[in-house]
Amino acid sequence: QVQLVESGGGLVQPGGSLTLSCAASGFTFSGYAMRWYRQAPGQERELVATITSTGGSTGYLESVKGRFTISLNNAENTVYLQMNSLKPEDTAVYYCNTALPNYSSMRFTGETDYWGQGTQVTVSS
Repeated sequence: QVQLVESGGGLVQPGGSLTLSCAASGFTFSGYAMRWYRQAPGQERELVATITSTGGSTGYLESVKGRFTISLNNAENTVYLQMNSLKPEDTAVYYCNTALPNYSSMRFTGETDYWGQGTQVTVSS
């Protein structure tokens, strides 16, 4: 079955860096876009970064542009989120996500979102 396993979170001081990893299995990793979301306490989950299946195109939440970089390694079925110049407002649980198509009798019937368990990032002095 589809599994997404995040790692790399932790406590870091403002201005510091962390790299999150998401190891994927159970589907053709090189065929689908991958995303990182985050959710802070009392806040809605928000999309942080997205990358196409080939890695040729990326997109970022405005507040992380220039500080975060999403990348992937198709040989290792892993997507990364490099986070630099971290701020206290980046504190959240970070989730890896992909959406896979569903088919019935060879007809496309929609998509299913898959999520990892999340990894906590805390930015504090």
